[in-house]
Amino acid sequence: MAPAMAADVCANITGTVWKIEVQEGDAVEAGQTVVVLESMKMELPIEAERGGKVTRIHVAEGQAVEQGARLLTLG
Repeated sequence: MAPAMAADVCANITGTVWKIEVQEGDAVEAGQTVVVLESMKMELPIEAERGGKVTRIHVAEGQAVEQGARLLTLG
């Protein structure tokens, strides 16, 4: 079987990383909340579009991010 291609999970809104729900090495399922962003006093969960293993986290809690910013990579 061919290895799964890496996929980035990106911010769908400009905001602040409020909470990172996973760690590098964690296995995640499609639809699982991986990061929570805060924007305009609202908490917005960001979900993995597909399952995989978290290979890299690109942000830190409290960090401001723009829409489209890479949050983490799934392998």
